[in-house]
Amino acid sequence: MSQHNHSDVDAEVAIVGYGPTGLMGALTLASKGTSVVAFEREEDIYARARAVTVNDWTMRIFQELGIDERIGSVIEPQRALRWVTYDGHEVMRVEHPPSTLGTLGRKPRFYNIYQPSMEAELRACGEAYDGLEVRYGTEVVGIEQDESGVTVTARDLATGEETTTRARYVIAADGGSSPVRKMLGVPMHGETVDTLWIVIDCRVKRWWPDRDFLTFWTDKDRPVVDIALSAGNHRWEIPLKPDETEADFATSAEVWPLLKALGVTEEDVEIHQHAFYRHHVRMAETFRSGRVFLAGDAAHLMPPWAGAGMQTGMRDAHNLGWKLAGVVAGDLEEAWLETYEAERRPSAELYTQLAVGLGRVIKQEATPEELEAMNRVPEGLVTPWEPPLNAPPTLTAGWIAGEVGDASIVGRYVPQPLMCDALGHMERLDQLLPKGFVLLGADIDPASTLTPEQKAGWDALDASYVAVRAKTRHTEGAGDLVDLEDALLPWFERYGARVIAVRPDKFVAAADTSDLTVPAV
Repeated sequence: MSQHNHSDVDAEVAIVGYGPTGLMGALTLASKGTSVVAFEREEDIYARARAVTVNDWTMRIFQELGIDERIGSVIEPQRALRWVTYDGHEVMRVEHPPSTLGTLGRKPRFYNIYQPSMEAELRACGEAYDGLEVRYGTEVVGIEQDESGVTVTARDLATGEETTTRARYVIAADGGSSPVRKMLGVPMHGETVDTLWIVIDCRVKRWWPDRDFLTFWTDKDRPVVDIALSAGNHRWEIPLKPDETEADFATSAEVWPLLKALGVTEEDVEIHQHAFYRHHVRMAETFRSGRVFLAGDAAHLMPPWAGAGMQTGMRDAHNLGWKLAGVVAGDLEEAWLETYEAERRPSAELYTQLAVGLGRVIKQEATPEELEAMNRVPEGLVTPWEPPLNAPPTLTAGWIAGEVGDASIVGRYVPQPLMCDALGHMERLDQLLPKGFVLLGADIDPASTLTPEQKAGWDALDASYVAVRAKTRHTEGAGDLVDLEDALLPWFERYGARVIAVRPDKFVAAADTSDLTVPAV
């Protein structure tokens, strides 16, 4: 089928906005050989520490891009979350058990980041790709679509000169106030919460007890987020009272009393900068308008309580990136792009609702019944229960076939234990799996279980077939993998599955427990 770099476009995909969402889209596309042009208004990385965490799911995407070790060098494992009152009573705690996704060869669930340094590292990773062009200091002022592509008009902010760029598709990753979304006329639904918050970024001078907890100080008037960031930074987020304004905190001198109320002094930190913002709970009416896709804050805005805003955007862009790369290469049908919103909107909604609920805890608005429900462990589950903040992701709709839910393997994210190939090379699962679509069999050649029609369907997607053997058995084929940690085979068994179909993004699309036919798009 047709290959990339059609002569009538300047780049296959144009990306508007080069923050974390735009970066993830660009890196995903470029790593698959797709040509990309990105437009970014700002010349420099935004110097504020906005997002504060990434978790194992996001780290596994970095691993797929081959940059997990580089990103790992600028972030730090997080200890746990706790909710405490000013008088020291602990309301709730979420421990981080070792990650079942096995990221980075270590097993932290959550990492603390300092966003400016992580973004700088991501940008440096992008410079490795010849097919990725970034135009800094340019503002997109026009988007026109037709049957074969999109014409993007951009203005150079230094010279005022306007240029047009032709692309097949556009990812709008241009933030919560997204000019592209406004040009498309896509409405945002939801609300902006009135309360104004002050965010205080500090440089650490010395360690203090339990600094490595992500602490939420719960209080009706002054709930506080208190979090260690990487690279010697620490941050507090504090709501202003109704009679307080930004003018009351003009300099660090006015900010200090807020920190001293928490027992933090000049011996502990120096204030680096502070800023103000309001929380939003908003979502775009649609994530797609023709050939233009909204991703990240352009599509959804959530409060910060689940640490999921930036990461949700990065996952949007990764989902879109591998699908767009397949479509422009002619490997996937265009209908695949319909699965983007079907898969990503439920995830954005889940984390938004989780953030709203955790916000109610921290502001002491949660009823005793709500708190009990959050701490309650359901019984009789097939899947071991984990707090929603920790639980591995699932797909509930989109390119999957069969029932989803507690007892089903379909829609689940495949764990990533240490595995071994037939010759004894040990690596994490993703490093040993063939690229693309893979059918995995539990001690069976998965191809042998398919009907001719099913096999033809997977072959059309260029799928690979891999048997997973117990370490107490011999391998039977050169492509077999060995379950060194006794982790993957019991996972199959838990759901009664012998064969699963794994998507390029490591979600289970289908299983022999329901139907191994290629899902429809």
